[in-house]
Amino acid sequence: MPGARSRRRQEANYWPGFVDALSSLLLVIIFMLSLFMLTQFFLGQELQGRDTALSRLNSQIAELTDLLQLERANSDDLTSQLASLTATLAGAEAENDDLAGQLAGIGAGLGDRDATISGLESQLLAAESLSDEANAQVALLNQQLAALRTQISALESALEASESRDSESRTQIADLGRRLNLALAQRVQDLSRYRSDFFGRLRQILENRADVRVVGDRFVFQSEVLFNPGQAEITQEGLPGLDALADAILQLEKEIPDDINWVLRIDGHTDVRPISNARFPSNWELSAARAISVAQYLVSRGVAPARLVAAGFGEFAPLDPANTEEAYRRNRRIEFKLTEG
Repeated sequence: MPGARSRRRQEANYWPGFVDALSSLLLVIIFMLSLFMLTQFFLGQELQGRDTALSRLNSQIAELTDLLQLERANSDDLTSQLASLTATLAGAEAENDDLAGQLAGIGAGLGDRDATISGLESQLLAAESLSDEANAQVALLNQQLAALRTQISALESALEASESRDSESRTQIADLGRRLNLALAQRVQDLSRYRSDFFGRLRQILENRADVRVVGDRFVFQSEVLFNPGQAEITQEGLPGLDALADAILQLEKEIPDDINWVLRIDGHTDVRPISNARFPSNWELSAARAISVAQYLVSRGVAPARLVAAGFGEFAPLDPANTEEAYRRNRRIEFKLTEG
């Protein structure tokens, strides 16, 4: 019996070691799980930071794209102005060529008078051997010769003055063209800056409106925002957007100097599906009536009529040429563009 008790005591002594080993294993597992959770947490923070940076970068790319479109539009305006200035310079050069031809004619006339004077001098030499009566005629011819020389001197002075005026005219034309180019470039640059400020202000005001977007250098309102189908009267739902636009234009009028000529162009557009009724025989009349309604409402809000231009384009300037409901919706729109007057 004592031997059996001793064997049972030896067998029972294994359990504490087994429990300690199991506890150690459990602690290691808990430690590994904690380490895994910390790693997942820091990795999630890093990925979230990268997503935020990527979103900010995409926003900056979109803004740079809009600015690039604005600069392309400005480049087209500058190209048109350069063509106009080139035509003006060509006209000035033609006038200068005509003046040069007139001067050449005067020079030819002087050559004929020189030939006449040479002939008279020869006649005088022959007349010296004549009688006293002939000498009197010679004296008269000498007087005429002096008068001719006086006329020639006057013509030469006039020719020199004409050449001097021509040179001054060319210099003035070149200087005027240079100053005109500088002035036009400055005005275009100023208007571009105010256009950017104006569009930036409108983006802030209308940033939560999914039905208002920027296309190139224009702000675009979908027609459904402002009008019922087939109608040209502005709905109550469309007034807040136009009120915000009017406030931005009034602020713009205060900021742009008076010597910069600008207007806000309001363009009405429809889709390709024709309309024909007693009031609007065509899409053209409907688009023009809508543009005029918007202009009249902005005037009622205090915008100067001289700063607004309303135009109707009907279905002839679509954004999307497809024949789908989505394309029709995109093409029914009112566009606002700040441009030179």
